[in-house]
Amino acid sequence: MENHKRILGIIYIISAALQVLLLVFLGLFLSAIFGFVKSEADPETQRILDLVSSLLQYLPAILITFMSLPSLIAGIGLLNRQSWAMVLALILGCFKLFSFPIGTAIGVYTIWVYAEDQRLTKQA
Repeated sequence: MENHKRILGIIYIISAALQVLLLVFLGLFLSAIFGFVKSEADPETQRILDLVSSLLQYLPAILITFMSLPSLIAGIGLLNRQSWAMVLALILGCFKLFSFPIGTAIGVYTIWVYAEDQRLTKQA
């Protein structure tokens, strides 16, 4: 079972890294699009786009904080065999179930690892 926890930890670290990369590219893409659109817009529309782009510049950082950072913490905790990490991974796995298809697979695997760990703990 420890091998499955190690694999799950690696999966969580990789998924967190991929989420960070995706959100960084999303931020760059949005800033490029808004820059292009603002250069072609009239002055009234430019003020509105400035407001919207100033709000959207913080979106990737907020998403990284609330989505990727907990996955990274759970992955590191699982690799270091921390007792709290499996519970955090279970919570995150339940949220990942809604991210079809890869997140669903990670979520199902997380629930299975947690259930097997609890079953083995009760038998011992």
